[in-house]
Amino acid sequence: MSKSARPTVKDVAQASGVSPTTVSFVLNGASGHVSLETRERVRQAARALGYVPNGSAQALRKGSSRIVLLNVEGIPASNSLGSYIRGLDAELTVHDHVLLVVHGHLSSQTLSDVAQTVSPRAVIDLADAGNADATADTRTSLDSFFAQADVPVQYLVGKDHRHIAAALPEVAELQALAGLRGRLMQHASHAAGLARCATFTLPVSLDVAEERLRSFRTEHPEVTAIAAYNDDLALLLLAAMRRLGLQAPADLAVVGFDDTLHGALFSPALTTVRIDAEAIGRIAARKALGLPSIDSAVEPARVIVRESG
Repeated sequence: MSKSARPTVKDVAQASGVSPTTVSFVLNGASGHVSLETRERVRQAARALGYVPNGSAQALRKGSSRIVLLNVEGIPASNSLGSYIRGLDAELTVHDHVLLVVHGHLSSQTLSDVAQTVSPRAVIDLADAGNADATADTRTSLDSFFAQADVPVQYLVGKDHRHIAAALPEVAELQALAGLRGRLMQHASHAAGLARCATFTLPVSLDVAEERLRSFRTEHPEVTAIAAYNDDLALLLLAAMRRLGLQAPADLAVVGFDDTLHGALFSPALTTVRIDAEAIGRIAARKALGLPSIDSAVEPARVIVRESG
């Protein structure tokens, strides 16, 4: 940024290590989902840069409408996301509020314009969840939606695996969330007394995934189990293993995440993690509206044991 240029949201985001969307939320009062530490970091960066929000950005605030805005930009459709949205919508309906879901590839300015138009009661930004720090309270700040890395780790430890790896997606839109999952896997492995959790990325291409897995096996022959970012990636991994003549779980145990139907239909059937996303959505709705927590607890995430793990 040149000395004469007016600082922008992107400048503040780069200086504070968060996304432009989070900067907009923090500086305009719709940041209930953002940790206090992150809010202060954004405000300090804005002050240091001399950033002044423009009129459109100022409009992104907690409004008086009965609308709650949910941003899922860049998050792929999944069982968990669908259930989360159903729970969120159902709880908001009980309290005479309407859920507006924003998805697609939006700029922070476009999101600000949406908020300006509807003046939402609250904003929930799942798209920026990956920018949260992997601290002890990460799971609380994300309403348990992304932070379940300990579940597959504990399951695999129970199966006597001592060297576990994480397979993460090589997709630009998922880099923040993939990074979060990777950090949480590291924490979970350390807590279980394991060696450092190796991580590697897989692209959509099966040919490239095959080569990537071959190289990973050469570099990490000690790894006996892999926890994948989601079921889609786990199935890609199983397909690459088949090409290399590897069997699950004899050569590598594989665990997915999201309990999708096609995971159950694959051969070998995919072991996966199921979360109570609908209940998490209901809790998120009450939190957004400033209501007390409901008595019914979220069911713990659990492993659906099938053939691959």
